[in-house]
Amino acid sequence: MKKKIIRVTTVPLSLSGLLEGQLKFMSNYFDILAVSSKGKDNALAKVSESENVPTIAVEMTRKITPFKDLYAVWQLYKLFKKEKPFIVHSHTPKAGTLSMLAAKLARVPHRLHTIAGLPLVEATGFKRFILNVVEKITYKCATKIYPNSFGLVDIIIEHNFTNKDKLKVIANGSSNGIDTSYFDPVIFDDEVKLELKTSLNISEDDFVFVYTGRLVADKGINELMIAFDKIDKEHNKIKLLLVGTYENELDPLLPKSMEIIQNNKNVSCTGWVDDVRPYFAISNALVFPSYREGFPNVVMQSGAMELPSIVTNINGCNEIIEHEKQGLIIPVKDENAIYESMNYILLHQEKAKKMGINSRTNIVSKFERKKVWEALLSEYQKL
Repeated sequence: MKKKIIRVTTVPLSLSGLLEGQLKFMSNYFDILAVSSKGKDNALAKVSESENVPTIAVEMTRKITPFKDLYAVWQLYKLFKKEKPFIVHSHTPKAGTLSMLAAKLARVPHRLHTIAGLPLVEATGFKRFILNVVEKITYKCATKIYPNSFGLVDIIIEHNFTNKDKLKVIANGSSNGIDTSYFDPVIFDDEVKLELKTSLNISEDDFVFVYTGRLVADKGINELMIAFDKIDKEHNKIKLLLVGTYENELDPLLPKSMEIIQNNKNVSCTGWVDDVRPYFAISNALVFPSYREGFPNVVMQSGAMELPSIVTNINGCNEIIEHEKQGLIIPVKDENAIYESMNYILLHQEKAKKMGINSRTNIVSKFERKKVWEALLSEYQKL
């Protein structure tokens, strides 16, 4: 009989996006049950269909909501007592805290939590204090913590959240790796690319910088907009493609940034897209000036699509990109550094192309999805 593993995330999008394919793979070896909030448009049910595993909804919020959080702990506790899992493995901050606490109370033998970034790094004051306390509770209740980058290990130890023995990075980092047969530039022919470029008002000889992700302050979008607005005045035939959605209620952009996005005709904003690959296929370089990350999928995805990357010197980013080999590494929160690196790429386009080719080679050798899955499976089997 297969042993049971319960995988928990705060929202269904994390199950279907961050862990795509992983639950189905693990269900060959373990009895897998996936848990998260129900989500919009019955998103959790769709996870059940795509991953071919049963799911149960437990409502969890991404914000600090003490009464709702306590109720979620109670619901999870009852679920764990009933299902008697061998392992509870959580992802995302809120799901981690609630399910690790509930799993400890329910005496689940193996309580695993993956860290894919620390929002508290950018928090200050009382909010920072609360987040620090919550983080320590999560680590205390877990039996093993899996930071998804080596840089995160250093941050966790530096903040004294837990001892080194509890920490382990799976494979070379990343929560789920990259399917490099899916993220492959050869899939998109010239006709498809021309059609998309035309729809976005991008001409054949434009140099396209792309950013993919949430359009929020802590992804460095404010600095990116100032840098692009400056470089746009000095170069002809350049475009900036912003692929993602705003989160105005959580982390709004500055009015100046919104003004540039709305008024600069060389900035195109796509909103949410289901498939980012065609947008990488029509682009020449990724700009990803984030303040904090776990192990960014975007940088792996664009690298697999043969794009050179401009990234900030933060954990995850500086583990995927080697400076001047697969892209450029710049300081955080520095619009001038973004401007200078974009300028460098524009003036050294042949070199940038080579960095893009190096990027794909690097992703295939170190971050192929199956390798990450097999490393995690081996970890489960050792328990």
